[in-house]
Amino acid sequence: MKIQTEKFRKEQIKLARKVVKKDDFVKSEVKLVAGVDTAYVDNDVIAAIVVCDINTLEVVEKKYAIKKAPIPYIPGFLAYRDGPAIVEAFHLLENKPDILLVDAHGIAHPRFLGMASHIGLLLDVPTIGVAKKKVCGQIEGDKLIYKDRIVAQMVQTREYAKPLFISVGHRISLKTAVEFVKRLVKPPHKLPEPLHLAHRYADKIREKELEKRKCQ
Repeated sequence: MKIQTEKFRKEQIKLARKVVKKDDFVKSEVKLVAGVDTAYVDNDVIAAIVVCDINTLEVVEKKYAIKKAPIPYIPGFLAYRDGPAIVEAFHLLENKPDILLVDAHGIAHPRFLGMASHIGLLLDVPTIGVAKKKVCGQIEGDKLIYKDRIVAQMVQTREYAKPLFISVGHRISLKTAVEFVKRLVKPPHKLPEPLHLAHRYADKIREKELEKRKCQ
């Protein structure tokens, strides 16, 4: 595994240079937004993706994919475990989102390539990283600083709740990423609605899979 992680590490450093940290789309033309989350059954990864209308937050489409985990969980290399299932679920969609929210970090990562950035590059779609805790850096005010760079902004989406760490995934600026996250929060939920729905959907598929496997 050490040889493999060294290979992944080098690849992440190389891919991080390709991440676009500015708005590579027209904000007014965004119509569909999606959230993607994962759950696990045995050695399988369940990737659930929910596409919503940007204005009404109504569900337009949802899809899921289940794939064997190619590697076990290794901190800092989540995309290598969950990525294949996420990519497969995304390709099942008939209504492709203009922006994808990922329950993971973007550039707020030891090698500036968390899963949100990695997925953004793989799918060539604007992505936003939404994470519940930091994996690197120091907090200064509402910003997360790592190696003298602002890599994330903390956003409190619900009173008394711990803030979320919002970071650039790919093809979006931090300012715009924060704007969209704030816009997509639907009280009383802490997570932006597409991610909240994806989380619930992933859990539902997981329950079904567990039931199915019990009966086999």
